[in-house]
Amino acid sequence: MTHFQHNNIGNQANKIKATAPHLFVSKKMGTEAPLLLSTTHDENNFTYIKKPSFLTKSIKWVLKFVMWSIFICWISFIFLVPLDSVNKQYTKMVHSTSERSLFLIYSGPVMIIGFFAVIYLWISGDEEIQEEKKKSASFRLWTFPIIIDGPFGVVTAAELIGILLFAVYIIWAVIVYTINNINLLSLFEITHTGKRYVLLLELTGLKFGFIGLICMAFLFLPVARGTVLLRLIGIPFEHATRYHVWLGHLTMTIFTLHGLFYVIAWAIEGRLIQELTAWKNIGISNFPGVISLIAGLLMWVTSLPPVRRINFELFFYTHQLYVIFVVFFAMHVGDFVFSMIAAGIFLFMLDRFLRFFQSRKTVDILSAKCLPSGVVELVVSKPEGLQYNALGWIFVQIRELSWLQWHPFSVSSSPLDGKHHLAILIKVLGDWTEKLRGHILSVSDEKDELQGLLRPNLSLKMCVEGPYGHETPYHLTYENLILVAGGIGISPFLAILSDILHRIRDSKPCMPRNILIVWAIKNSDELSLLHSLDINSLCPYFYNLLNLEIQTFVTRESEPPLEEAIIPNYVSSYAYPTPTQGGMSSLVGTGNIIWAGSYMVLSTIGLVVLYALLNIFYIHPYNVTHWWYKGILFLVCMVASVVLFGGFVIGLWHLWDVKNGKKIDGENRINGLKYDESNVYKNPLKEDFVNDIKYGQRPNFKEIFGSMANQWGNVDIGVMVCGPTTLQTSIAKECRSQNFGRTRNGPVFHFNSHSFDL
Repeated sequence: MTHFQHNNIGNQANKIKATAPHLFVSKKMGTEAPLLLSTTHDENNFTYIKKPSFLTKSIKWVLKFVMWSIFICWISFIFLVPLDSVNKQYTKMVHSTSERSLFLIYSGPVMIIGFFAVIYLWISGDEEIQEEKKKSASFRLWTFPIIIDGPFGVVTAAELIGILLFAVYIIWAVIVYTINNINLLSLFEITHTGKRYVLLLELTGLKFGFIGLICMAFLFLPVARGTVLLRLIGIPFEHATRYHVWLGHLTMTIFTLHGLFYVIAWAIEGRLIQELTAWKNIGISNFPGVISLIAGLLMWVTSLPPVRRINFELFFYTHQLYVIFVVFFAMHVGDFVFSMIAAGIFLFMLDRFLRFFQSRKTVDILSAKCLPSGVVELVVSKPEGLQYNALGWIFVQIRELSWLQWHPFSVSSSPLDGKHHLAILIKVLGDWTEKLRGHILSVSDEKDELQGLLRPNLSLKMCVEGPYGHETPYHLTYENLILVAGGIGISPFLAILSDILHRIRDSKPCMPRNILIVWAIKNSDELSLLHSLDINSLCPYFYNLLNLEIQTFVTRESEPPLEEAIIPNYVSSYAYPTPTQGGMSSLVGTGNIIWAGSYMVLSTIGLVVLYALLNIFYIHPYNVTHWWYKGILFLVCMVASVVLFGGFVIGLWHLWDVKNGKKIDGENRINGLKYDESNVYKNPLKEDFVNDIKYGQRPNFKEIFGSMANQWGNVDIGVMVCGPTTLQTSIAKECRSQNFGRTRNGPVFHFNSHSFDL
């Protein structure tokens, strides 16, 4: 070790000692070393300083109870409506009060739960990790994979319960409605058998339409990325997207049957064209329904996996037909029926409007590199107060490449890496990424040609939506972690590892104490990705607090390259320039819960007020009775409430953000983004963790998981996987196998997947 290297290590240790002297309170092998960050002296049960008060816990418990009660009552009502006795009582109640009560019955519970969710998330916002070390492992429904190979992919126990509930409802509703329809035929004096069958077909189509309405009530909720409902239950958008896919298939199947039964009935009676083109003023208008169904079918067909894989752009552009689908659906059923599904669509509108404003802002690209492994690294500017977790995603648009295409990428940097920047790693695979790489290389300085470093200029314009992700950093709630990555799937795990090391160094709450990283790559030139994180410089003496082991499998090379006996070095510039136009917008639904909650609550109140005023001053005085027209008016009220009331909150939010941003700029950005001294030193000769690189092999997960089970014992092990579908399936199978074959003193493996390709 050179004199310079020795002094550098000493300087790093002295800096940490100066900023956190309480860490250096013991001697180990003649050197100062930090102790376990704990507020108690019991090694078997540690907690952290910040605990919620009794009042906070009580309020949260009450809110949970109220929200669960509303949800269970709502679901129970939906299940019981097909019963003739319940349906009669409910119809009588609607007619005796007001037709607007349908909104209260079907959409009201969703909005009310959303209101309570805002309060719950606000109360929970300042809490730190409060996990205690458990004496034994326990199963969790949402991390226990049950179904592995099937049309739904990997399905956990909690997801299976949801699927079964939908399946039971569909089967139950079809059976009950069929019995009711047959009984209803006896009330009509129809002697001709053919006409009885035609009437039965129409009644069946009608009931399928109602079942489709129930499915559609849930359809838009998973794709409202920043909605408080997803934040409440801790489901990030990349997980919720698959629920939207499932619901989309189910909804379109039922609506197709709904239309098919009517088409067959009308064709039998020879009035098919007449009925399809009918546009009734009172009652259901068929022609708008035909247009809506055609738009839905186009979206459905182009979203099927074979079409989406071959031509993603076709899927993306045809999916914008959802506007046509919703507008003509409102005209098809009218405001009375449309109000049943309004909550999910309204929350989606709120999210889409907020994303529109966020994505208008141009973001500075502080650094852009083309790495030898065929990966592009982008470092972008962000405001200091922007909130996100290590497992975050952002959507990126670069106008020099395309004005229409948005691409999602996982964040490769921890929120603790820097206050003013955020990094992503992009694998060069398709046309868009090839254009990006070519553009960076074309404008790079000659001396940086090998690194492909883009110097500060305005040659690239980036717009960003996000970050999105988990409401809480769930990777910090496991003491034992197994991170399994395939190729560029290592990107989110770099953020996790950096986050953990930062927290250990800064004495922040952090559960993980044992981490195993299993990384499968094709070629050795990808090894530089893992070494982009300088662990020893980031957190010296971390090995006293964290047991880290990295197993890398280079599958397509039998031995290390002869011309390079060492791992390719990753060179990175941390002297980022001062942003000229600022970072990404803070107007994100997953950010400040006060502003996000105010945005939702005020917009909802605005919808109720606008529609009430519309009825008082227009619909009733002018005797507006056309169903399709009232459906459009209701939809216009939804849009107007988002634009007027939601836009008002966004305006205030933006002004507040600008005011705080200027204050932060004056304090922290005098000299730009400062040079990060902790990342200057690279010590390739010493690694305080196990780093095993195996060539020409694939990971044997049964052996790896079995070894960890024997080593760690009766504990909860958080398993996180990011990679191709085959890799996720293999890990899910192994987690299920280990859990089903678990002995009394064995661990429980908790499966968590991070989407590899959205």
